[in-house]
Amino acid sequence: MSLTPNVYDAEPIPDAARAEIDRMLQSGDLFRYTAPQDSPVALLERDFAQTMGSRYALAVSSCSAALFLSLKALGLPRDARVLIPAFTFAAVPSSVVHADCIPVLCDVGDNYRIDLADFEAKLDGVQAVLISHMRGHTSDMDAIMALCDARGLPVIEDAAHSLGTTWSGRNIGTIGLVGCFSFQSYKLVNAGEGGIMITDDPDLVARAVIMSGAYEHNWAKHITTKDDALNAAFETWQNRLPLYNLRMNNLSAAVIRPQLAEIPRRVVDGRANHDHVASRLNGCQWLQVPAKLPQEERAPDSIQFNLVGLSDEETRAFASAAAARGVKVQIFGMSTDNARAFWNWRFLPEAPGELPGTRAMLMRACDTRLPARLTRDELDVIADALIAAAHDVMGVGALAYGT
Repeated sequence: MSLTPNVYDAEPIPDAARAEIDRMLQSGDLFRYTAPQDSPVALLERDFAQTMGSRYALAVSSCSAALFLSLKALGLPRDARVLIPAFTFAAVPSSVVHADCIPVLCDVGDNYRIDLADFEAKLDGVQAVLISHMRGHTSDMDAIMALCDARGLPVIEDAAHSLGTTWSGRNIGTIGLVGCFSFQSYKLVNAGEGGIMITDDPDLVARAVIMSGAYEHNWAKHITTKDDALNAAFETWQNRLPLYNLRMNNLSAAVIRPQLAEIPRRVVDGRANHDHVASRLNGCQWLQVPAKLPQEERAPDSIQFNLVGLSDEETRAFASAAAARGVKVQIFGMSTDNARAFWNWRFLPEAPGELPGTRAMLMRACDTRLPARLTRDELDVIADALIAAAHDVMGVGALAYGT
């Protein structure tokens, strides 16, 4: 039997990063505000904004920090209610709580996307919406934006898993007022940790820049071209906002910048890998990969699929059988203390409610990494192991199915 591929290592950091890192190690110049202009972090912000087609970008310590700053920059009152999907990572409701707001959870269907009926029903009484494109699955952004625009509600996009994804040709993260991205090791661009937010709103980014830790007049280093609106916003908010010190350092930016050129290739490779494995899994009667929405072009580095017709006992047995064949499968609702299961978010200031669609989905939804660097043979080893694990559990009598 072929060895199961390593799905945890990231791609090598491009050689172009090394000279810049060596230069900084020699100078010790790691702080983003030491240089009078064009620090590695500032250059990353410029390049990322251009890549995404946005006016402004602010690089920070994590995507969670970007979400937190986005919420604070909206100027929401304490205990403002923020609507989020019930299928997301614990860092998302944590960011809402950290911003002195209250998360309101809406239900999610078995295709991992927002239940629009529940979403609309919960819009009254909220002051903002934070859409988490969890694991890169895009909900119906046309419907979501229409509902929010009609009520004047600002929309923040948590695009931690969606760098390179488009919706009707638009980059995810540019549809709402703010888009937030992650550079954590398992994301499309890897710096170990790090995040960035993008927006076209000068007042919002000025507030976020100051709160991120641009003390005194360091905010001036964020003005790289003549921008009267941005300059006026900085002048307005000088000394009027708290400093949370969530800055990115120059080493992280030097690691990230040369990877931006790799995004298109990684997107193509990741999508091809996902679609190949999805086709294989959908040939098994017990495994089902939900289809993408027509407007969505994804940039996946993992695959999610549902177990069909399996009991709780059989579901646990499937995970064990896959592990025995060398493939780790995370079943969101059955992994102990899983940070993606809403019932484990005991820090929520209000009970999340029943959320039956999300609960049912999480009890059968499986997650397996598929890095863009994997070869077709390696993908087949993973697909074979998952299909065989389903047959192991459901009985040899079904082995002829789909073969």
